[in-house]
Amino acid sequence: MLKKEQVAEIVAKFGTHEGDTGSSRVQVALLTEQIKALTEHLKKNRHDYSSQRGLQILVGKRRGLLNYIKKNDLAEYHELIAALKLRK
Repeated sequence: MLKKEQVAEIVAKFGTHEGDTGSSRVQVALLTEQIKALTEHLKKNRHDYSSQRGLQILVGKRRGLLNYIKKNDLAEYHELIAALKLRK
């Protein structure tokens, strides 16, 4: 789970205006941080299968949001991919 300070920092960095928590850019950034945290957890707890399932769900949600951004604004998609250091 992300702490309030982490969420506020991500919203400030990727949001279009103050308090912007619902835009696709912010959602992708938040999901990316959750995925990183869950990946670290799974490196230590290899047999935590329910967390593995949760990770797969988060990755799928992020993929869907990225596809939406890519379809609507290709330049924003490339900028976001570079900022989050994602492959694709």
